[in-house]
Amino acid sequence: MQVTTLRALADNYIFLLFDDAELEAAAVDPGDPKPVLQYLQNIGCSLAAILNTHHHFDHTGGNRALLEHFSDIPVFGGAGDRGRIPGQTQFLVEGDEIAVCGAKARILEVPGHTKAHIAYNFFAADGGDLFSGDTVFGGTIGNLFEETPEGMFQSIKKIRDLPRETKIWCSHEYTLQYVRESAGIDPNNERLARRLRTLEQAAHTGMPTVPLTIGEERDTNPFFRWDDPDLAGYFGKAPGIEVFRHLCEIT
Repeated sequence: MQVTTLRALADNYIFLLFDDAELEAAAVDPGDPKPVLQYLQNIGCSLAAILNTHHHFDHTGGNRALLEHFSDIPVFGGAGDRGRIPGQTQFLVEGDEIAVCGAKARILEVPGHTKAHIAYNFFAADGGDLFSGDTVFGGTIGNLFEETPEGMFQSIKKIRDLPRETKIWCSHEYTLQYVRESAGIDPNNERLARRLRTLEQAAHTGMPTVPLTIGEERDTNPFFRWDDPDLAGYFGKAPGIEVFRHLCEIT
């Protein structure tokens, strides 16, 4: 499976997943149909499926227009988003597996940003690819619109347990902004300071900072380090949910 990144709206990413053997693709979180249609037309490829992580319009706003061009394709989303994702035909829960574009993904329920948020984990020997929507960003997590810190904590624990090599394809270009913020929150983390310096040096290129990796987030994202004794001690909190809850309060 090959992944192509398309920019959309202000700072969104749409991901196209390609079958190595067939001229077809799947679109992950197509908030805008225009870049998807233009790219597929340019390469002479058809759309085989839509994968939505959650119902927000900047992730689903292109569904209807894409379905007008590619009818009868499945639209995947979380079971809890029934009635909120345009054109949804498949209602997924934790542990479900789907096959698209020659690859298989296992569904993770990751409530936090929204209650019905899911992630698609395309597992592979090299760690695979996680399409996580707005659950994780470089150096931080998504806004808690429909859940509590405790709910997001369980979701991040689930993601953190994936292999370190797993690539995280998050849906917005926020990395420099939030790594800079996290470096102020966790000033004693030299790995985080190095990450910030690297991002600042590359900022002029305009290149995507996505995908992230589980390993880098575990080393530098404070929300992945709730059990680190140094970070907990810096905050004066017990390692665990207290650290995570404190991070939610100060960011």
